[in-house]
Amino acid sequence: MVKASVIEFACWDPVRVSPVLRGADAQVDRWIGRWKRRPWVLRRFQAGVAAVLRWEEQFRHCAEAELRRRLRAACEQFRRPARVQDSTLYAALAAVCTAAERTLGLRPFPEQILGALALYHGFLAEMATGEGKTLTAGLAAVLFGWTRRPCHVVTVNDYLAERDAAWMKPLFDLCGVTVGCVLASMDPEARRAAYACDVTYTTSKEVVADFLRDRLQLAACLGNPVRVRLQELLQPHRRKRPVQRGLHTAIIDEADSVLIDEAVTPLIISGSTQAAADEVVFHQAWAVASSLRAGVDYQVNPRRREVELLPPGQTAWEEAWTVHSALWRSPARRSQLLQQALVAREFFHRDVHYVVQEGRVVLVDEFTGRLMPHRRWRAGLHQLIEAKEGLPITPLDQTLARLSFQRYFRLYRHLCGMTGTALEAATEFWHVYRLPVLIVPRHRPCIRIQYPDRVFADAPSKWSAVVDEIRYIHSTGRPLLIGTRSVAASEELARRLLQQGLSFQLLNAVRHREEAGIVARAGQRGQITIATNMAGRGTDIKLGPGVAALGGLHVIATERHESPRIDRQLFGRAGRQGDPGSARAFLSLEDELFRRFLPGYLRRWLAEAVRHQTPGAELAARVACKMAQQRAAREAQRQRLQVLRHDTWMEESLSFAPPERL
Repeated sequence: MVKASVIEFACWDPVRVSPVLRGADAQVDRWIGRWKRRPWVLRRFQAGVAAVLRWEEQFRHCAEAELRRRLRAACEQFRRPARVQDSTLYAALAAVCTAAERTLGLRPFPEQILGALALYHGFLAEMATGEGKTLTAGLAAVLFGWTRRPCHVVTVNDYLAERDAAWMKPLFDLCGVTVGCVLASMDPEARRAAYACDVTYTTSKEVVADFLRDRLQLAACLGNPVRVRLQELLQPHRRKRPVQRGLHTAIIDEADSVLIDEAVTPLIISGSTQAAADEVVFHQAWAVASSLRAGVDYQVNPRRREVELLPPGQTAWEEAWTVHSALWRSPARRSQLLQQALVAREFFHRDVHYVVQEGRVVLVDEFTGRLMPHRRWRAGLHQLIEAKEGLPITPLDQTLARLSFQRYFRLYRHLCGMTGTALEAATEFWHVYRLPVLIVPRHRPCIRIQYPDRVFADAPSKWSAVVDEIRYIHSTGRPLLIGTRSVAASEELARRLLQQGLSFQLLNAVRHREEAGIVARAGQRGQITIATNMAGRGTDIKLGPGVAALGGLHVIATERHESPRIDRQLFGRAGRQGDPGSARAFLSLEDELFRRFLPGYLRRWLAEAVRHQTPGAELAARVACKMAQQRAAREAQRQRLQVLRHDTWMEESLSFAPPERL
């Protein structure tokens, strides 16, 4: 825990950091979360929106000098936020809305004002795609910035952080709030200057990594404030200043991605062991793993992505072992190495879980499809995949600091967020982060047509049907957005479209540099866009001239994702702000979702029924898909709960340990 005497406002809120609940306690806690998002909460916020709009009518015609005076007065009042009354809040927010209209040319919708009030009161606002979450966060950030306490607006990538900070800067300037942006390419001094601002836009990985680096830097003095003061007096030029000035408020954009999807894997700061990796060991482990037989030498658990080494496989490994290295002297450690090699063989595939760029393995985020060039697998898995690909083996890393996203974001005194898909994980948001979900109504009704899923027995049949649908929709002039789960799937579809003579834009983890521009043009007449799951989150797809009359954007999902939230996010690209649109998913019983989370006998029976067009077969397959998604959701939640329990165990049992070891 970083003490407040060292980093201003860094604190641990005992209300937010809750233990892992079980049994009746968990059930009661679940009902408390439901009560927090009761319907009359929305009505209370709507009454507040009406009050803001009344104040806004008074401010709209006032002079520039009068508006600035009002904003300065509100800023002084918010320096003591505990004493801000509702009437003061509504008047201040109305002044900020007027400032947004004059600086950005955007008059906030009532739904955006409602979202800003929800953020201010610590809710997670579910706002549909295209409803203006960026401006909503900007309105709330002004209110938080007036307190002069650190406010971090956390999003999913550097592009969105830089874009949003630049876009909102005129509003912040008029309201007397300083704004900064932290990007991966920045040096420590630039980061320190950005964190010194009232509002800082950054990504989840950068803000957690900066926090961990500060802890490592200050670790020697954290337990003794006297040493800190003596160092400042005796050696002021060598003072170790933290990059961050504290943790107080966080506004999480795309909160489902940051707080749920990324919560499975903790962020680790590691350093080189300064010792060359034993290349012979990893190459030998991969060679033995390649020769073993599934079901004979080892058992595969595809649902949990685990491998159990059987006695014949263990015997073959010990007979093949020829390297006498002190690091691998233990038989248990050698068995673990072989199991990792088998995991790399069975569950980690090129162009799905990683790509090879410039002679090195680069991870691909399974949920967003984005590259993660600065992240590596642990426990020798990364080195084994390098051996699998015939690449130079990199040295093993030594863990210097480790922190889960769950534990980090619970450090903030005030946590709030926005996303287009929150309801499915509302219980987990409340249980882990104490974030109640509030569904913000749409500004205009959604008229998107959701067609029934089409189900096929095998992958080739599915891809042929996808191409046929693309050709038909393209012939009408309507734009198409086709979502794929992996780089390999996007490349396969691109190859098939080239054979048909169709032009398209391809956006995946390999071709990601022009992500926002490609997605922004996806609504133009006759445009075909293939995208992995990232699908340009944070960038609106606006329809080109005449496209609405043709039926709007048509979205195709080439398979269902393990999380229904990702499917809903993709389909939400069509039909924004009352625009027309349509969506359909194409499924194959050879898709990874079915292979991992459905029993083999059921999958084979469904494939035969679909192949012979048995009445009710497609309906049964759709039901099986939902069952598989439910199993996948439970498995993912189990992994996140395991991370949470590990954090709780470390807090309770290792509280005496040095901070850098926690």
